[in-house]
Amino acid sequence: MALTNPWLAGPVPTRRLPGERLEERIRNLFSSQNMCVLATSGPDGPVATPVRYYSLDFAVMFTASPRSPKMRNIAADPRVSVGIFAPLHGLASSRGAQLFGKARVLGPDDPEQAPYWEAFRWENEHAERGRPLTEPPAETLVVIDPDRIVYTEHWLRRDGFAPRQTWRPA
Repeated sequence: MALTNPWLAGPVPTRRLPGERLEERIRNLFSSQNMCVLATSGPDGPVATPVRYYSLDFAVMFTASPRSPKMRNIAADPRVSVGIFAPLHGLASSRGAQLFGKARVLGPDDPEQAPYWEAFRWENEHAERGRPLTEPPAETLVVIDPDRIVYTEHWLRRDGFAPRQTWRPA
């Protein structure tokens, strides 16, 4: 039987991708998707929540109701994990990232929100909620600046690189 992707057969490469190329691939994934799974830990154990996100460089951000379970969990323990992935059509198309870090909750009056709102497409959410597009958001914003990103892309094997690569901030 003919193999569609013969480079998937045989031993898995272990070669590291150069940092600049890895960062480019991570940014591409983040900017080409808009849903993630946020994992928090609560009194009843782990909670995985689908969330619409936006990114700014390697930071991932989203809005959330301060009364939601994920926000209660973050208040108790800000350590989180986020999974971002592209649609899967087979092993060759496997592409995703796991982010690990601490969530920062920025209240509506927090001046640290400003640079993030520039990257956040808040106009989309305002339109969905029937809010005027002339009024900027006054909402709680959650920002995750990762301490580590584990990036997986099996297509890297084609060029002799390990399909799993780890990124850490400089």
